[in-house]
Order: sequence, then structure tokens, then C-alpha cells
Amino acid sequence: MRPFTYRRAGSLAGAMQEIGAPPMAAPPTAAPVQYLAGGTTLLDLMKLDVMRPQVLVDINDLDPGYRRIEAAGDRLQLGALATMAQTADHPLIRRDYPVIAQSLELAASPQLRNMATLGGNVLQRTRCNYFRDTSWTACNKRNPGSGCAALDGVNRKHAVLGVSERCIAAYPGDFAQALVALDALVEIVGPAGPRVLRFEELHRPPGETPHVETVLAPGDLIVRFAVPRAPWIRRSSYLKIRDRESYEFALASAAVVLDMADGIVRDARIALGGVATKPWRAREAEAALRGQPLNENTARAAADAAFAVAQTRGENSYKPELGRRTLVRALLQTAALSI
Repeated sequence: MRPFTYRRAGSLAGAMQEIGAPPMAAPPTAAPVQYLAGGTTLLDLMKLDVMRPQVLVDINDLDPGYRRIEAAGDRLQLGALATMAQTADHPLIRRDYPVIAQSLELAASPQLRNMATLGGNVLQRTRCNYFRDTSWTACNKRNPGSGCAALDGVNRKHAVLGVSERCIAAYPGDFAQALVALDALVEIVGPAGPRVLRFEELHRPPGETPHVETVLAPGDLIVRFAVPRAPWIRRSSYLKIRDRESYEFALASAAVVLDMADGIVRDARIALGGVATKPWRAREAEAALRGQPLNENTARAAADAAFAVAQTRGENSYKPELGRRTLVRALLQTAALSI
């Protein structure tokens, strides 16, 4: 790990002042000053020499409201500094938002969940070996314009949705899929002021610029998530398929939220993980289910729609079928829930 300066911000204004005015040409992940909360991703990447910040600004002393989990009107508010463990164990989450609790419980070891924050979790970076091993020069996400070694290399765990000729690295998180399926909003503050956007719009597909992973500007800070409240959201679940049961990233996953009446799907929200370059909203699958009974046939038709545009690359050719089977199983399990 390279030398760095550690600073502790006592207020939002202080954190913004510490960040200063970073070069606008660089994405936030390459900024010389980085925010530090749980540090479970950032410090890991610093040890690998993938990220090289000169200054870390500890934000754990910011407004206690950024750690709060509470119902506020027609929305659930999740502070971005709340930990994964705190959120997964919250009685309101466990009762009314099972997809959130399950996505967090399946995401990491207990030790990591006790430290990692919600804001940091959604910004975690890919586990692509070519990205995390700096001895490989060809990684457009780490070295823009250098190429993508994974295209014709070891890519068994890589993405088949949202890919480009510049990058096929899969987004590794779980909680983000739950937020996408729940139509959550994300509240951001930064040098240009506060703003709110749909969480689904936070992450960018790689396109021609894989190193620009989100729409965040340098100095931006996620402070809160807002999730709609509705009784039917209790009919939700998160299914994660992986090589081993304990502490492993998804090969395929599905976050499913269903609004059903008399066995008919009135509305469906579906997000896929492990198979895409960003948290992936499966709108084609949702459209295929609306107004239909949910059974093996309709679930498979929805899964086929979700992966109709999948692009495989060598070792990951199994992923579309694994993703389809994962989604079918998740849909049927969620439909069978009693709420």
C-alpha cells in the first residue's frame, strides 16, 4: 500500500472542503482524495495498488441521520452510513422488505457486514482478475485505452448483459439489485449541491468508457436511499447462485418483487446480478409477466425475454441458461410466499 494522509471530517461541509476541487476530467474512482466509511472495498483495492488515493477523508462522524433507518411517509429511508448488518437485522426491513434483508445477508461474511456501509456497498468495484491484478496492463477499467484481457481470457464469471468490446466485467454486488427492483431513489450531495435520482440510473454500462462506472461527479457523496412503501413489497425475495455457499460472489442472482391478486401478476419488478456489467433491470421480463398467471411456462417466457440480448464470450457461455433458471426459480419462490 502506498503512503496516504488520513483526515477525519466532522461535518458535510468539512468533508466537501477536504475533497476540494478535484480534476473534473478524472472519474471519482481515480480522484486523489477519497471518502472512507467502512473501507472494506477501498482499502482492499489500495493494498492491491489498484486505487492510489493520496488522502482519505473519514466520513463516519457526519450527521447521525446518515446512519438512520426509518419509515418517512410513503417511503423507507436508509442512511448511506448504516451498516449492512444493522440494515439486514432491522425489524422493519425483515418484515416489510425481505429482498433487502436477504440481499445483504447473502452478500458477505458477518465481519464485513458489521463494517461495510450501504453507500460503500453499492459502489464496490468488479472482482475481475485482470482489473485487480496490476501485472495485467490490458484493463480498460483500470488503464483506459489499454484493452480488455478478459475478452479472450479467463472470463467464466464475467457478464453477458450490458457488455461492450471495451469491457465484460460483471458488477459484483447484491444489495444494489434489491434497490433496483424496489424502484429506489438515491440522494447525493456534492460540490454542485444536492440532487436525487433513481437508483437504477446511478451505474453506467461500460460502453466506450469502462473506467467511468457511475454518474457521480468528483466529490459527490451518497447520503441516503429512499424506497417506496407498499404492503405487496413483502412479496419479494433475493436468490443468489454461487460456486459455494459461504462468502462468494454471484454467478447469477435475481431480486424479485411481485404485486399479485388471485394468482395474476399485476406488476413485477426484477433485477439481475452476477450476469451484467451493472445492476440490471429486466424490464422485458417484467412486461412478459404483467397480466399473466405465474407458473413454469410464464416464468420461463419471462426469463427468455430477460436474456434475449445476452452476449457470451468463451468460458461464460453457460451464464444465460444459468441466469434463466435462476430467474424462474426466484419468480416461483416469490409467488409462493404468504403475505
